[in-house]
Amino acid sequence: MRKKTNRSTDTASPMTGQQAAEQDDGVPAEVLPVHAETETAEQDDGNAAEVLPANAETETATQDFPVVGLGASAGGLAAVEAFFTHMPVDSGVAMAFVLVQHLSPDHKSLLTELVQRFTRMAVTEITDGISLEANHVYIIPPNKALELFHGQLHLMEPVTVHGIHLPIDAFFRSLARDQQERAICIVLSGAGSDGALGVRAVKEVGGLVMAQAPDSAEYSSMPQSAIATDLVDYVLPPEEMPDVLLSYLQQSLTHLRRPEEAMPGHLGELLQKIFILLRAQTRHDFSGYKLNTLRRRIERRMVIHRITSLKDYVHYLQQTPGEVQTLFHELLIGVTRFFRDPEAFEAVQREVIPHLFDTRLTDEAVRIWVPGCSTGEEAYSLAILISEYAQERYAGVRVSVFATDIDAAAIEKARAGTYPGNIAADVTPERLARYFTHDGNSYTVKRAIRDMVVFAEQDMLLDPPFSHLDLISCRNLLIYLGAELQKRVLPIFHYALNTQGFLFLGASETVGESSDLFAPVERKWKIYQRKEVTIPFRQLVGLPTELSAGTAVARPRDARSVTDDGARLRALLEQYLLRHHTPAGVLVNASGDILFVHGSTGRYLEAAPGAANLMNITRMAREGLRLALITILHKAVAQHEAVRETGVRLTGDAHASALLNLLVTPLDAAPELFAVIFEETPGANVKPASERRSAVHRDQRILELEQELQVKEDFVQRHLEELTTANEELQSANGELQSTNEELDTSKEELQSVNEELSTVNTELQCKIDALTHANEDMTNLLTSIEVGTVFVDDQLRIQRFTPAATDIINLIASDIGRPLTHLTVNLANYDRLEEDARQVFDTLAPKEMEVQSQNGRWFFMRILPYRTQVNAIAGVVITFIEITRQKEMEGEMRHMKLGEQAHAYAESIVNTMREPLLVLDAALCVVSTNPAFYEKFQVNAAGTLGRLIYELGNGQWDIPALRQRLAEILQQHTCFNDYVVQHTFEVIGARTMRLNACELRRVDNEPRLILLAIDDITGEE
Repeated sequence: MRKKTNRSTDTASPMTGQQAAEQDDGVPAEVLPVHAETETAEQDDGNAAEVLPANAETETATQDFPVVGLGASAGGLAAVEAFFTHMPVDSGVAMAFVLVQHLSPDHKSLLTELVQRFTRMAVTEITDGISLEANHVYIIPPNKALELFHGQLHLMEPVTVHGIHLPIDAFFRSLARDQQERAICIVLSGAGSDGALGVRAVKEVGGLVMAQAPDSAEYSSMPQSAIATDLVDYVLPPEEMPDVLLSYLQQSLTHLRRPEEAMPGHLGELLQKIFILLRAQTRHDFSGYKLNTLRRRIERRMVIHRITSLKDYVHYLQQTPGEVQTLFHELLIGVTRFFRDPEAFEAVQREVIPHLFDTRLTDEAVRIWVPGCSTGEEAYSLAILISEYAQERYAGVRVSVFATDIDAAAIEKARAGTYPGNIAADVTPERLARYFTHDGNSYTVKRAIRDMVVFAEQDMLLDPPFSHLDLISCRNLLIYLGAELQKRVLPIFHYALNTQGFLFLGASETVGESSDLFAPVERKWKIYQRKEVTIPFRQLVGLPTELSAGTAVARPRDARSVTDDGARLRALLEQYLLRHHTPAGVLVNASGDILFVHGSTGRYLEAAPGAANLMNITRMAREGLRLALITILHKAVAQHEAVRETGVRLTGDAHASALLNLLVTPLDAAPELFAVIFEETPGANVKPASERRSAVHRDQRILELEQELQVKEDFVQRHLEELTTANEELQSANGELQSTNEELDTSKEELQSVNEELSTVNTELQCKIDALTHANEDMTNLLTSIEVGTVFVDDQLRIQRFTPAATDIINLIASDIGRPLTHLTVNLANYDRLEEDARQVFDTLAPKEMEVQSQNGRWFFMRILPYRTQVNAIAGVVITFIEITRQKEMEGEMRHMKLGEQAHAYAESIVNTMREPLLVLDAALCVVSTNPAFYEKFQVNAAGTLGRLIYELGNGQWDIPALRQRLAEILQQHTCFNDYVVQHTFEVIGARTMRLNACELRRVDNEPRLILLAIDDITGEE
């Protein structure tokens, strides 16, 4: 049976363990049936201040959207970038994001502006009391702890544990308390184990847990610590998390809120099928658990698999055996911590432990049972408390702590005794140094404490309980059981306890209707003491307590009840056989230290002389057994297999010698422990006749052999004592070295914490450098591409920076950075005031502009401006040179063109005033222009003349062969002809005699060729 905790408690008063139930987590009852009479709430697994009393009001957040907490450390910026780059703003699902990262307390954080580059959501550094808004990202400031209360973020002073600040664990716990099932936590890249404890808190309230895939993380320690809790729902690269997160929220907020089509009765049948599948694979029956607990856990698995129908989920379980095992672990979320509820453990230390030892006989062991131990933190906590008390007053009293659970995986973790480094938040530095060894990012319980605790897989509802117990610590387990199961469990506890034994329950549990079995000792922390009452046998084994009238036959019961009765009767028979018909034996560790004694071992073991602080089988063995025990125990430990020695003679008995068979074998359930079995050979105590016959001549030889054997035994004993002394010295030296190593580990943790902060700052600065480098490259390429010569000088007119184009005006090379402007040669003609003008601009802040010419004839527009910083301080001047040579040339050409246009207008006016017809032809002999005299003389218009071939004018009237020949010569030979007389008859004006003069016009290079043709009508002169 696994141990869990409640989220809160309802207002029923008083709340008993039999009445306790869980609070509805916001999913409608239509999905799974809920019985109102069983609803209460789950207790929060925080520290003592986090445990709500029975009549406390639960904290209710003011916002109606989920909150996503992201925890990151070294290397986390890349993961944050990948996450927010792929998180859409318009997803349709409202949520708030809170980023908690390890930041250096000595530097201003750049995280806010860096994250803003990755997302279009608003990114804000948290201020005290800020309220959460949907689609916003909130960043923790440096050197602060963060708490979420009623939807508002509050900044707290950081609390360090051994010099280490654990802000992620602190916020995740706060997130779980405030948001309950809406809490979502994501563990990203980072060193250490911060976040692992917070993951447990979120998981226990039904929230969602995600962790970055270790192979995608720059530093994988934090994600691996979270994954090691076995509570992570999704392990993904950061870029894949947004899609899964949105799908989960859409499923949980939409599909599961639709009414189920099936009727509640049908849903009950489906639940029974789930119980059948669970029992078939795990042998554990969950039908007696609180229905509300089962409902929420099952619904959560349905959301993860995107299944909206309970019928479909039953089918999925049938087709997927692995999901049955996953559901089993989901129902057994074991959330526990070292010294959970410190005040409760202080009450145990004050009220219970002294009583356990003060009434103890010397040879009696202290026996404690921790059912539902989960991963063992509570069992080890009790062992530590008892060790502290016993070492001071009762060092010789044996202590055995039996810790059991139905989860084999949790038992294996408990046996290993290795826990993440953040348990330092729950265990004092003194206890960490005394009872734990530190290895990297984890702590391991020392062997002295581990040997006190025996872990075993056990279902207390099916398997036989332990007996002769002094204390049972069963905290926050009854609240998950229905009333009928609680009525069965509490009498079992009463039966298992010794007279005046103690029962230690959770803060929200009581013995309820079993108050006749237990008397309260500490009401606030639920400590009870066993009352001396007799429990009817039938009630103890689960048989009915009443019989029908007039008959001795029990009332009919279902098959399950008969099966349970048979199991309990079998358990009682097995206990009797174990006590009276099995050989005596002891349970030891590899060193031979006795942990548990079964049966009567007085014939084989006796108290060793000396200080009574150690019960070791090799020291307590009677005469004749010691050497054999040393030999076979050493062999069994070395070979890790069973070793048997037969015919070992036990001497020194008051009646006769005995022959024994010794068996030493490792336990399957606990390989580090060994069972030593004493099997006495029947009839061995009867002396054979040969031994009864007197043989005088053999007496002397026997005496000699006995003396020789005694000498050898003394020799061996002396060496054993010397080895024991040397071993104790080595252990003492090892303890000192271990203490020194722990101090070094503490220093290493502090350095690691500082290194993480520096790594975060370095990552932020690197991103800033990359951004500045990118901007600088953009600026350099911009200045280079526009070919603007730019020179930056400081307030002393020393060169700070320049562009390549500036080297054409000022003789600059890379090594000139830092040199004064006066040391450089300026290649400008008729201008030597550059230094004076730059100084004047710096002093007056008045810009200066002018046109200057270089010595090679190129023109530049020079501008001198003051250089202003972001805070508007004047740090120097900027001198720019923009080449305007082409503009200057264009200005000259424009002037020439203007003169040409004037000349053209002048020539055109002259042509128009001439009385002789004129034609201007292009190289194709097309008419470009003519004068009014031509139109008048030949009676044509501009439309039929301009742009047409001269030979086509007037229906071909100018197609004169002689004219063709002369014009062709002009084009080919660039010649002219004058006074060429042509006679031709024109359609309109008749026969005419004309004198023609033609010449090619002079043109600028690359301009089209033109021919001027002048026509003089001399018809009347012939």
